Amino acid sequence: MTMKSSTRQIDGVTVVDLSGRITLGEGSVILRETVRDLLSKGNKKILLNLGEVNYIDSSGIGELVSAFTTVRNQGGDLKLLNLTKKVHDLLQITKLYTVFDVKDDEAGAVKSFH
Repeated sequence: MTMKSSTRQIDGVTVVDLSGRITLGEGSVILRETVRDLLSKGNKKILLNLGEVNYIDSSGIGELVSAFTTVRNQGGDLKLLNLTKKVHDLLQITKLYTVFDVKDDEAGAVKSFH
């Protein structure tokens, strides 16, 4: 199953709905290019909705960290939304859960950017 990504705007925040697998190769490239594209257009408030992401490998985790760092370095903010249990556990094991700002509620997440 390939990864899909679509973006929508809510109140000045760009929500990126991801689905599928964020793995070495296509999945991590899609994530990287999506974030780069948003930043180039001046969209610096980015909320990654991972509710439909069923698998992330170490490369995908690396890509999330890289996206987070890139956005921060450009004065923006990147947050994660709707982690599945699998992804949540993975972030805790890798000690990255505390690095990311993780939200469960989309409306609350959007408000948190303001």
